[in-house]
Amino acid sequence: MTDRYAVVGNPVEHSRSPTIHAMFAEQTGEAVAYERLLAPLDGFEATLRDFAAAGAKGCNITVPFKFDAFALAAKRTERAQLGGAVNALRFDSDGWTGDNTDGAGLVNDLQKNAGRPLTGLQVLLVGAGGAGAGVLASLIAAKPARITIVNRSVDKAQALVASHGHLGVPLVAATLADAPAAQDLVINATSTSLAGAAAPVDARVLKAGGLALDMMYGPKAQSFLDWAAAHGAEPRDGLGMLVEQAAEAFFFWRGVRPDTAPVLKAVRATL
Repeated sequence: MTDRYAVVGNPVEHSRSPTIHAMFAEQTGEAVAYERLLAPLDGFEATLRDFAAAGAKGCNITVPFKFDAFALAAKRTERAQLGGAVNALRFDSDGWTGDNTDGAGLVNDLQKNAGRPLTGLQVLLVGAGGAGAGVLASLIAAKPARITIVNRSVDKAQALVASHGHLGVPLVAATLADAPAAQDLVINATSTSLAGAAAPVDARVLKAGGLALDMMYGPKAQSFLDWAAAHGAEPRDGLGMLVEQAAEAFFFWRGVRPDTAPVLKAVRATL
């Protein structure tokens, strides 16, 4: 029998996850069918429960429901617990298990696909909302020299420093205006690209030859990528992160780890 999965969100019609997971299933021989599932803004839980009751095995969660999914998970992985958000649910018979694969996806993309080991780097994480919180633990596990978290309201950045400070890497909270200069890696985890706005930090944060990554991909990320390139940094969008986090979710559900390189190449060619 074929096991059903889906990406659940609102909006969700733009998601490339069905294409990615179809390629994973074909590559690995796993009997997986993956669809898009639009959840009403006031009906997320009911949508999930109906999907699980119909025999589905799990789902990905996208905006704006990652915090709701966290609350619904009976069990959570450590990285989901630290991030306070869930982007993958497994409908286990003894209760739903929640995971957050975003951080692993980001780090895998940076270190494997971009060829940028994070050990010893100065990292600037721009944004302390759900996206930033979801990747912080995995960034710390890669052992950079320091991570500075900047946010429009510094209290959110300070909260992340407090919750992750025991993990062994120096963390600093600051406002957007106080972001440090010449960072080896700058990660835009804000929604500025989604809104078509300018980069949220001054160009002095960029380092010549450093890497600047926007979690968005496609046309929405282009403004940030052009800004980074114009100031001497290497630009990277979030497509590799998307594929890598999907592979991590596939492993979470199936216990099988797909080869992401050909999938990323194929999806990139469609943009």
